[in-house]
Amino acid sequence: MAGLTGRFSTVVKARISKLLDRAEDPSETLEYSYQKQMELLQNVKRGLADVVTSKKRLQLQSQRMEQQVVKLDTQARQALAAGNEPLARTALERKTAIQGELQGLDTQVSELEQQQQSMIDNQARLQSRIEAFRSRKEVVKAQYSAAEAQVRISEAATGVGEEMADVGLAMQRALDKTENMRARAGAMDELERAGAFEDLTQLGDGQDDIDRQLAQLGSGTQVDSELERMKAELGAGGSPGQLGAGQAEGGQERSA
Repeated sequence: MAGLTGRFSTVVKARISKLLDRAEDPSETLEYSYQKQMELLQNVKRGLADVVTSKKRLQLQSQRMEQQVVKLDTQARQALAAGNEPLARTALERKTAIQGELQGLDTQVSELEQQQQSMIDNQARLQSRIEAFRSRKEVVKAQYSAAEAQVRISEAATGVGEEMADVGLAMQRALDKTENMRARAGAMDELERAGAFEDLTQLGDGQDDIDRQLAQLGSGTQVDSELERMKAELGAGGSPGQLGAGQAEGGQERSA
Protein backbone atom coordinates (compact mmCIF):
# COMPACT_ATOMS: atom_id res chain seq x y z
CA MET A 1 0.00 0.00 0.00
CA ALA A 2 2.86 2.33 0.86
CA GLY A 3 4.47 1.65 -2.54
CA LEU A 4 1.21 2.40 -4.35
CA THR A 5 0.80 5.66 -2.42
CA GLY A 6 4.36 6.67 -3.27
CA ARG A 7 3.84 5.99 -6.97
CA PHE A 8 0.58 7.92 -6.96
CA SER A 9 2.27 10.87 -5.25
CA THR A 10 5.09 10.78 -7.81
CA VAL A 11 2.64 10.74 -10.72
CA VAL A 12 0.65 13.64 -9.27
CA LYS A 13 3.78 15.68 -8.66
CA ALA A 14 5.05 14.95 -12.17
CA ARG A 15 1.77 16.06 -13.74
CA ILE A 16 1.62 19.19 -11.60
CA SER A 17 5.22 19.99 -12.55
CA LYS A 18 4.37 19.51 -16.21
CA LEU A 19 1.33 21.78 -15.95
CA LEU A 20 3.33 24.44 -14.13
CA ASP A 21 6.09 24.22 -16.72
CA ARG A 22 3.57 24.73 -19.52
CA ALA A 23 1.88 27.59 -17.68
CA GLU A 24 5.10 29.34 -16.70
CA ASP A 25 6.03 32.28 -18.88
CA PRO A 26 9.77 33.13 -18.60
CA SER A 27 9.05 36.80 -19.26
CA GLU A 28 6.55 36.96 -16.40
CA THR A 29 8.92 35.04 -14.12
CA LEU A 30 11.77 37.45 -14.84
CA GLU A 31 9.53 40.45 -14.23
CA TYR A 32 8.34 38.96 -10.95
CA SER A 33 11.95 38.36 -9.83
CA TYR A 34 12.85 41.91 -10.76
CA GLN A 35 9.93 43.29 -8.76
CA LYS A 36 10.93 41.23 -5.71
CA GLN A 37 14.47 42.58 -5.92
CA MET A 38 13.16 46.12 -6.18
CA GLU A 39 11.03 45.50 -3.09
CA LEU A 40 14.13 44.27 -1.27
CA LEU A 41 16.01 47.40 -2.31
CA GLN A 42 13.17 49.55 -1.01
CA ASN A 43 13.30 47.69 2.31
CA VAL A 44 17.03 48.38 2.54
CA LYS A 45 16.42 52.06 1.87
CA ARG A 46 13.72 52.22 4.52
CA GLY A 47 16.03 50.47 7.01
CA LEU A 48 18.80 52.91 6.19
CA ALA A 49 16.43 55.81 6.72
CA ASP A 50 15.44 54.37 10.12
CA VAL A 51 19.11 54.04 11.14
CA VAL A 52 19.88 57.60 10.09
CA THR A 53 16.81 58.85 11.97
CA SER A 54 17.88 57.06 15.13
CA LYS A 55 21.41 58.44 14.84
CA LYS A 56 20.11 61.96 14.36
CA ARG A 57 17.87 61.59 17.39
CA LEU A 58 20.80 60.43 19.52
CA GLN A 59 22.98 63.24 18.22
CA LEU A 60 20.33 65.79 19.17
CA GLN A 61 20.06 64.25 22.61
CA SER A 62 23.85 64.34 22.89
CA GLN A 63 23.91 68.03 21.99
CA ARG A 64 21.33 68.81 24.70
CA MET A 65 23.32 66.88 27.25
CA GLU A 66 26.52 68.67 26.26
CA GLN A 67 24.72 71.95 26.83
CA GLN A 68 23.66 70.70 30.27
CA VAL A 69 27.27 69.78 31.06
CA VAL A 70 28.38 73.30 30.21
CA LYS A 71 25.51 74.75 32.26
CA LEU A 72 26.26 72.57 35.32
CA ASP A 73 29.96 73.42 35.11
CA THR A 74 29.10 77.12 35.11
CA GLN A 75 26.68 76.67 38.03
CA ALA A 76 29.29 74.75 40.00
CA ARG A 77 31.79 77.57 39.52
CA GLN A 78 29.22 80.16 40.54
CA ALA A 79 28.25 78.22 43.67
CA LEU A 80 31.87 77.73 44.63
CA ALA A 81 32.59 81.44 44.08
CA ALA A 82 29.63 82.23 46.35
CA GLY A 83 31.13 80.00 49.04
CA ASN A 84 28.43 77.32 48.64
CA GLU A 85 30.59 74.27 48.27
CA PRO A 86 27.78 71.67 48.75
CA LEU A 87 25.80 73.20 45.88
CA ALA A 88 28.91 73.25 43.74
CA ARG A 89 29.48 69.57 44.57
CA THR A 90 25.91 68.70 43.59
CA ALA A 91 26.28 70.50 40.26
CA LEU A 92 29.55 68.68 39.57
CA GLU A 93 27.97 65.30 40.42
CA ARG A 94 25.18 65.90 37.91
CA LYS A 95 27.75 67.02 35.39
CA THR A 96 29.72 63.80 35.87
CA ALA A 97 26.59 61.66 35.51
CA ILE A 98 25.61 63.40 32.31
CA GLN A 99 29.11 63.02 30.94
CA GLY A 100 28.84 59.24 31.54
CA GLU A 101 25.58 59.19 29.64
CA LEU A 102 27.23 61.19 26.87
CA GLN A 103 29.91 58.55 26.51
CA GLY A 104 27.20 55.90 26.13
CA LEU A 105 25.41 58.02 23.54
CA ASP A 106 28.63 58.56 21.65
CA THR A 107 29.15 54.79 21.53
CA GLN A 108 25.60 54.26 20.21
CA VAL A 109 26.02 56.98 17.64
CA SER A 110 29.30 55.44 16.51
CA GLU A 111 27.63 52.02 16.17
CA LEU A 112 24.75 53.54 14.20
CA GLU A 113 27.20 55.29 11.93
CA GLN A 114 28.96 51.97 11.24
CA GLN A 115 25.61 50.30 10.60
CA GLN A 116 24.62 53.16 8.34
CA GLN A 117 27.80 52.83 6.31
CA SER A 118 27.35 49.07 6.05
CA MET A 119 23.79 49.50 4.82
CA ILE A 120 24.90 52.13 2.31
CA ASP A 121 27.50 49.69 0.95
CA ASN A 122 24.93 46.88 0.81
CA GLN A 123 22.45 49.17 -0.90
CA ALA A 124 25.03 50.12 -3.53
CA ARG A 125 25.91 46.47 -4.20
CA LEU A 126 22.28 45.44 -4.32
CA GLN A 127 21.37 48.29 -6.63
CA SER A 128 24.27 47.36 -8.90
CA ARG A 129 23.10 43.74 -8.98
CA ILE A 130 19.54 44.82 -9.73
CA GLU A 131 20.68 47.01 -12.60
CA ALA A 132 22.71 44.13 -14.02
CA PHE A 133 19.70 41.81 -13.56
CA ARG A 134 17.42 44.31 -15.28
CA SER A 135 19.72 44.50 -18.30
CA ARG A 136 20.09 40.73 -18.40
CA LYS A 137 16.33 40.36 -17.97
CA GLU A 138 15.62 42.45 -21.04
CA VAL A 139 18.14 40.47 -23.07
CA VAL A 140 16.66 37.13 -21.98
CA LYS A 141 13.11 38.35 -22.67
CA ALA A 142 14.14 39.47 -26.15
CA GLN A 143 15.88 36.15 -26.79
CA TYR A 144 12.87 34.21 -25.54
CA SER A 145 10.48 36.22 -27.71
CA ALA A 146 12.70 35.66 -30.74
CA ALA A 147 13.01 31.93 -30.00
CA GLU A 148 9.25 31.66 -29.45
CA ALA A 149 8.58 33.38 -32.77
CA GLN A 150 11.10 31.11 -34.49
CA VAL A 151 9.44 28.03 -33.02
CA ARG A 152 6.02 29.18 -34.21
CA ILE A 153 7.37 29.88 -37.68
CA SER A 154 9.06 26.47 -37.79
CA GLU A 155 5.91 24.76 -36.53
CA ALA A 156 3.83 26.53 -39.16
CA ALA A 157 6.35 25.62 -41.87
CA THR A 158 6.70 21.97 -40.85
CA GLY A 159 3.17 21.44 -39.57
CA VAL A 160 4.31 19.94 -36.26
CA GLY A 161 2.63 22.48 -34.00
CA GLU A 162 -0.63 21.75 -32.22
CA GLU A 163 -2.68 24.13 -34.37
CA MET A 164 -0.99 23.00 -37.58
CA ALA A 165 -1.43 19.38 -36.47
CA ASP A 166 -5.18 19.99 -36.17
CA VAL A 167 -5.16 21.54 -39.65
CA GLY A 168 -3.20 18.55 -40.96
CA LEU A 169 -5.66 16.11 -39.41
CA ALA A 170 -8.60 17.99 -40.94
CA MET A 171 -6.88 17.92 -44.33
CA GLN A 172 -6.21 14.19 -43.98
CA ARG A 173 -9.85 13.53 -43.09
CA ALA A 174 -10.95 15.50 -46.15
CA LEU A 175 -8.56 13.52 -48.36
CA ASP A 176 -9.81 10.23 -46.90
CA LYS A 177 -13.43 11.18 -47.53
CA THR A 178 -12.58 12.25 -51.07
CA GLU A 179 -10.81 8.95 -51.78
CA ASN A 180 -13.75 7.00 -50.34
CA MET A 181 -16.23 8.89 -52.54
CA ARG A 182 -14.05 8.36 -55.62
CA ALA A 183 -13.75 4.65 -54.86
CA ARG A 184 -17.50 4.38 -54.35
CA ALA A 185 -18.23 6.21 -57.61
CA GLY A 186 -15.84 3.89 -59.47
CA ALA A 187 -17.49 0.84 -57.96
CA MET A 188 -20.92 2.10 -58.97
CA ASP A 189 -19.75 2.61 -62.57
CA GLU A 190 -18.23 -0.85 -62.70
CA LEU A 191 -21.36 -2.51 -61.33
CA GLU A 192 -23.53 -0.56 -63.74
CA ARG A 193 -21.43 -1.65 -66.73
CA ALA A 194 -21.66 -5.24 -65.49
CA GLY A 195 -25.47 -4.99 -65.46
CA ALA A 196 -25.75 -5.54 -61.76
CA PHE A 197 -28.42 -2.84 -61.50
CA GLU A 198 -31.90 -3.13 -63.05
CA ASP A 199 -33.11 -0.44 -65.45
CA LEU A 200 -35.49 1.51 -63.29
CA THR A 201 -37.32 2.76 -66.40
CA GLN A 202 -38.39 -0.82 -67.20
CA LEU A 203 -39.78 -1.70 -63.83
CA GLY A 204 -43.33 -0.62 -64.76
CA ASP A 205 -43.89 -3.35 -67.48
CA GLY A 206 -44.56 -6.08 -64.91
CA GLN A 207 -41.70 -8.28 -66.17
CA ASP A 208 -38.87 -9.58 -64.10
CA ASP A 209 -35.45 -10.62 -65.31
CA ILE A 210 -36.56 -14.20 -66.15
CA ASP A 211 -39.51 -12.94 -68.24
CA ARG A 212 -37.22 -10.70 -70.25
CA GLN A 213 -34.77 -13.55 -70.90
CA LEU A 214 -37.59 -15.87 -72.08
CA ALA A 215 -38.96 -13.16 -74.38
CA GLN A 216 -35.50 -12.65 -75.91
CA LEU A 217 -35.19 -16.42 -76.40
CA GLY A 218 -38.57 -16.64 -78.18
CA SER A 219 -37.70 -13.74 -80.46
CA GLY A 220 -34.42 -15.42 -81.39
CA THR A 221 -36.17 -18.70 -82.25
CA GLN A 222 -38.63 -16.95 -84.59
CA VAL A 223 -35.81 -15.23 -86.41
CA ASP A 224 -33.99 -18.53 -86.81
CA SER A 225 -37.11 -20.21 -88.28
CA GLU A 226 -37.63 -17.38 -90.78
CA LEU A 227 -34.00 -17.59 -91.84
CA GLU A 228 -34.20 -21.37 -92.43
CA ARG A 229 -37.36 -20.96 -94.53
CA MET A 230 -35.69 -18.37 -96.73
CA LYS A 231 -32.68 -20.65 -97.19
CA ALA A 232 -35.02 -23.45 -98.25
CA GLU A 233 -36.70 -21.28 -100.84
CA LEU A 234 -33.38 -20.18 -102.28
CA GLY A 235 -32.24 -23.79 -102.41
CA ALA A 236 -35.32 -24.76 -104.50
CA GLY A 237 -34.02 -22.54 -107.34
CA GLY A 238 -36.43 -19.73 -106.93
CA SER A 239 -35.72 -16.52 -108.92
CA PRO A 240 -35.43 -13.18 -107.33
CA GLY A 241 -38.89 -12.42 -108.58
CA GLN A 242 -40.18 -15.60 -107.12
CA LEU A 243 -38.31 -14.78 -103.98
CA GLY A 244 -40.09 -11.49 -103.92
CA ALA A 245 -43.39 -13.20 -104.59
CA GLY A 246 -42.60 -15.75 -102.00
CA GLN A 247 -41.79 -12.98 -99.57
CA ALA A 248 -45.10 -11.32 -100.49
CA GLU A 249 -46.97 -14.59 -100.01
CA GLY A 250 -45.14 -15.11 -96.84
CA GLY A 251 -46.24 -11.70 -95.82
CA GLN A 252 -49.84 -12.50 -96.75
CA GLU A 253 -49.63 -15.73 -94.85
CA ARG A 254 -48.34 -13.90 -91.84
CA SER A 255 -51.11 -11.39 -92.31
CA ALA A 256 -53.69 -14.23 -92.52
